[in-house]
Amino acid sequence: MPEPFEHLIKQAQSCTLCASELKHGVRPVFQFHPSAKILIAGQAPGSKVHATGIPFNDPSGVRLRDWMGLDTDVFYDEKRIAILPMGFCYPGKGKSGDLPPLSICADTWRDKFMAMSPHLELILVIGQYAQQWHLQHPEKNLTATVRNWASYGGRLMPLPHPSPRNNLWLKKNPWFVDEVLPSLKHRVTQALTPIS
Repeated sequence: MPEPFEHLIKQAQSCTLCASELKHGVRPVFQFHPSAKILIAGQAPGSKVHATGIPFNDPSGVRLRDWMGLDTDVFYDEKRIAILPMGFCYPGKGKSGDLPPLSICADTWRDKFMAMSPHLELILVIGQYAQQWHLQHPEKNLTATVRNWASYGGRLMPLPHPSPRNNLWLKKNPWFVDEVLPSLKHRVTQALTPIS
């Protein structure tokens, strides 16, 4: 008999709730195991991730792994790193980048996965949609929320999206690289270091 989390994964992988709204088809992309210590709470898969079915298998993922100080072997070890975007499927393109994740996905699945994640020590809250769900009191905009990162405690860490589209944001906000990334790497190392 499968574990309850395996049943949940199969249910989410076969979800078709948004089929009529997804021009590129249904392909839920996420990574989960209840033993994970770190959760990457992102937005939704992009077109490259949709094509491969591998989360953050794109330039955003390269940058995110660099920010975290992780190689691909650790990043894709579901027993250490869970990756649960707010929308599991690629929503398609809008006028200025990808469309927002469809809210029905988080409404249907997020609480169920969070309830099966008892060992999380760090949640990376990437982008405004994830921040609206995970942070009780996000600031007026993403920049202010990320700037105030230390106020969210040791378990939650708001981040901008690592997309190349955010190169200008990173250039305008050098404090992110100077102040936030060293703390991020330290917290990642702490979360993944076994207690002796």
